[in-house]
Formats: sequence, structure tokens, C-alpha cells
Amino acid sequence: MANGYTEKIVMSIGGSLVVPDGGIDTDFLSRLNKFIREHLAKNPHRQFFLVIGGGSIARNYRDAGRDVIGHELNRDDLDWLGIHATKLNAHLVRTIFRDIAHPYVIKHYEIIRKATEPVVVAAGWKPGWSTDYCAALLCEDYGIKSMINLSNVDKVYDKDPKQFEDAKPMDKISWLEFRKIVGDEWKPGMNVPFDPIAAQKSEELELKVAVLNGNNFENVAKYIAGENFVGTVIK
Repeated sequence: MANGYTEKIVMSIGGSLVVPDGGIDTDFLSRLNKFIREHLAKNPHRQFFLVIGGGSIARNYRDAGRDVIGHELNRDDLDWLGIHATKLNAHLVRTIFRDIAHPYVIKHYEIIRKATEPVVVAAGWKPGWSTDYCAALLCEDYGIKSMINLSNVDKVYDKDPKQFEDAKPMDKISWLEFRKIVGDEWKPGMNVPFDPIAAQKSEELELKVAVLNGNNFENVAKYIAGENFVGTVIK
């Protein structure tokens, strides 16, 4: 491959991991920092693309706007608050990897950057989808056929486990079945393992997406190494 990288790994990192309700999770960021650097030390021919979500920052701004004007914000404004939250979080992550990261956060996906650095950090782009969709666009732009989706759940369930006690976790699921679960419409701030618009794009690109718990980097390492892991593969 170009730039000497034989393995390109796209990781869509949920904002709930970076900025949960308690504020910025420096413990998670420290573990992410250690994980990426250790894997690059083992294999310098790897290149990591880290796509960062918005987390509670966007929700805090949404709630503030609603409290002041007395009603919910419109969908475009909600999405833009989320997008700017992803940019802030992505810049923090790029700063952490400053010595080995591409100097610009990717946030305009019409432009395909020829990044030569081992770490590339990306953020949200336009209203209408989450950073999962942006991760799918990176896969398309760089010819990558799989991605890792990190969130705060271990697996994808056949229905919302918070609402249904009989919800069942799944090890594998097709895009057709997954899209039946999440639907085809994006709503700002929606809580799904992988956004519906990203699911449509990933199915079109025939991507394989592994949904893993981002709080368990030992398990993420097993997936990358091709060992037994806990999670859900969508393809």
C-alpha cells in the first residue's frame, strides 16, 4: 500500500467513551494512547484512523439551548452542535498523538488527504448522520474493507436491552437484519450501536464492522490479532 502501510485500521470511537456524563474521561484517553502506541511499536506498518464522536458535550449544549428558548432546538442546530463537539474532542485526541499524528483533523470528506503519519484523527462533517458515517467514508476513500466501532456496549442486541428484558446479544448479524433493528432514519443524538445512515453506506460498500466495548482494550487487541473476542460482527 501507499506510504508503506500494509494495514489500515479505522476505529469509530463513540463520544460516550471520550466524554461521558461525568466530563472528559482521561482514564479512557490514557488507555487509548497506550493501546495505539503499543500496537504501532509491534507493527510500524499499521496506520490508525481514529474517528471521534461528540459525547455529552453536545447534549449539554442542546439542553442549554432548550432551557433558554423554552423548546427543543431544530434538527440542523442539534446536528451542528454535535458536529462541533466531535471537532473539539477530535482536536484533543490529535493533541495527545501530536508527535505521531497527521497535523490536521479530517472534517471535510470531499478532500482525500494523503496522510503519511501513523495516526490520523477525524471528526464529524455535515448534518444528517453521525461520525459512524464519516468512518465509512474514510473506508471508501482509502480502500479499507473493515472498521472497528467502539462504544460502551459489549454486543449488538436484537432489540433495545434497556426496554426489553428478553433482548438477546448477537455474535454475528447481516446488514439487512441490523438495518431492520435500527431503521433507516437518523435522529440527532440517537442511541444506537451504529447509525442507520452509516449502516446503509457500509452495506453498499460491503464493509465488515466489529462492534466492541471500548472500555476493554484487551478484547480489542484480540480482535485485531484474529483471536477469540467478545463483540458483534456486522457484514
